[in-house]
Parts: sequence; C-alpha cells; structure tokens
Amino acid sequence: MPDSSSNPSLPNEPAPRFLDAGESALVVEFGRVVDPHIHDRVLALDRALLAANIDGVIETVPTYRSLMVHYDPRLLARDEIVERAGALVDRAGSVRTAPQVRRVPVCYEPPHAEDLAEVSRELGIDERRIVEIHSSARYRLYMYGFLPGYAYLGRLPKELEIPRRANLRSPVPTGALIIAGEQVVIAGVPSITGWYMLGRTPLRVFDLEREPPSLFDAGDEIVFEPISAAEYERLAN
Repeated sequence: MPDSSSNPSLPNEPAPRFLDAGESALVVEFGRVVDPHIHDRVLALDRALLAANIDGVIETVPTYRSLMVHYDPRLLARDEIVERAGALVDRAGSVRTAPQVRRVPVCYEPPHAEDLAEVSRELGIDERRIVEIHSSARYRLYMYGFLPGYAYLGRLPKELEIPRRANLRSPVPTGALIIAGEQVVIAGVPSITGWYMLGRTPLRVFDLEREPPSLFDAGDEIVFEPISAAEYERLAN
C-alpha cells in the first residue's frame, strides 16, 4: 500500500497516513492504538468530509483509528482526495461534538444471560456484581464491523476483561451483548462467536427495512439499563 504522510498536521498532532485500499478507496489512518482522542480525529474528519460534499466521494466509514473514504476514481483522482482530505484534517482537528447518549435496555436474566454464570466462575465475581459493573459504565460506539450491525463499544471495565474462548460457542442471537478482551459488542445479526454473552437487548439494533439500518452512530455513548425478563418480552413484542 502506498503511504503518503507529508501533509502538515495540527501542532502536537501526528500527521495521518494515507493508505490505498484498492483503486477506489483511501484509508486515512490517525494512529495504531484504540484511543478516544484518535477516534475524535476520525469523527472530526468524517464530519468535515460530509460538510464539504466533495463530488466523487461516495461513502465514509469510521473505525477505531482510521477513516475509509470510498470514491469514484472517474470523478476524483487519488492525489486530489489526499490533498483535500489532508486540508480538512488540518481544519477539523479533534474537537468532539456533544455525543448522543443512547440508553439501551438489557436483560441480564435467564434465558438471555447465557454465559453470565460462566463469566462469573472465570472471573471469580458474583453475577449480580458483574451486572452492576457492566451496566454502570458508559461506552463509546467506535465502529461497526465484522458482520452487519455489529456495534463495537469500548471500553469494558477492567474488572470484566476476559480472554476469548479457546473454542467457539453456539450462535448468539440478534441483540446479544457479548464481551471479550476490553471490548463489548451488540450483535446485529445471529453469529457463532468466541465471545461471552452477558445479556440481550430487545431493541432492533440493525434492520434493513429501516433507514438508516443501524440504530446508533459512531461516536454515540451507550448506557445499558437492566430490565427483567418480563420487561424484555413486553418490549420485544
């Protein structure tokens, strides 16, 4: 992948790297680690590109530490998108707009807390305490990835960090809250996984009949609110 990193950056901010992803996409990489400040820079450029309304830019995809820019090479040359994106990086900086706070109901009770007892044994923490820790934190939605509607959140409280399974478990359902390492994911579609399922939300976090299909945006802050199994069924219906 060619690398262009000669564009100036703001004082004390490392210059981004511009990496080709095929012939019609460019990745603007701001760092090599998961960090809220780096993610703020990603989101700032995403907003700036949207506001600039550049002819030939088709779509932008924010991730933990980079922004993928899909463009039409018949309308926009690679060097031009690098130049224009670089100029926008300088102006956009890393100022974060006030995030949307999304309150998400979650049932941590059977039958929806499929792996809670196992996580309790592995970590040596009481199940009720796990729910208390998990639901008292506030999480940033960093990106969507892996599968449609899979919302990657961070950061999981350190007390709950747990390695991935050595072997995959049975598929988790849509709306499952799964954890591994320092991450939390809300499953947009059913999937086999090596992560642990703590609970489930009745919200349809991904729906192709809705516009946009995903319920949340990158940069949103997610707060989990425990609900009973009866309340889950009421909301799901």
